[in-house]
Amino acid sequence: MKRLFTPEGEAALQETMQRHPLLAFDFDGTLAPIVARPGDARVPAPVAHRLQRLAGRLPVAVVSGRSVQDVRRRLLFTPWRIVGNHGAEDDGSSTADDQAAVLAPARAGLVAQAGPLRAAGVMVEDKGLSIALHYRLASDAAGAQHAISEVVARLPPSLAVFGGKMVVNIVAARSRDKADAVAALVAASGTQTAVFVGDDVNDEPVFVRAEPDWLTVRVGHDDPRSSARWFLDGPADLPRLLDRMLESLSEPGGSPDEI
Repeated sequence: MKRLFTPEGEAALQETMQRHPLLAFDFDGTLAPIVARPGDARVPAPVAHRLQRLAGRLPVAVVSGRSVQDVRRRLLFTPWRIVGNHGAEDDGSSTADDQAAVLAPARAGLVAQAGPLRAAGVMVEDKGLSIALHYRLASDAAGAQHAISEVVARLPPSLAVFGGKMVVNIVAARSRDKADAVAALVAASGTQTAVFVGDDVNDEPVFVRAEPDWLTVRVGHDDPRSSARWFLDGPADLPRLLDRMLESLSEPGGSPDEI
């Protein structure tokens, strides 16, 4: 990864913006700061204001691990499209009606291990098409991870598990991921390229499978193995990135006022 706010990075951003791309953003850790309790997360008003301006010029999408309904009420702006549950849910409709049923073995395991999980400080969040096991508030992270592993070890091959920042996620093994979702959004929007900004493990499929002309940006450089092409130093750099996007649309060759 290379730092985006360099002459090389800003030139790459400018070039991509002149092609009128899809703009796609993760939610937690990207648009909204990571918080101890997921229910407290919101997009800061200055960020939402910039995003609303961008959404009047280009297709703006939010691609999150949360459910669509949950994300929508936390945005403070109106995007063109929202994708939830790590790619499996598009504006309220899943890619397969039976995906929620596939999670039944996980739900049964969570019921059986409810006592140990609760004692370990693990919070279970069932989002219909995925389940998140949060341990950010656990007093003993290692103990919480052990309690989670007792559930995960018994899951069938029809389910997939991946980590994140103080969370373990369970999804249907055949469900769409964020890379599938962003590719579909590019096609649906009629754009030829994309900017994608994310910060966590479930954003890596987009970074790995991005087309050569997509601009992929990781928020933070805590993972040197990330396949993102560029990085921001942290969430505090996001308003600056959005300002650069808006400025590029005001220059010759920029987008018209409405899409």
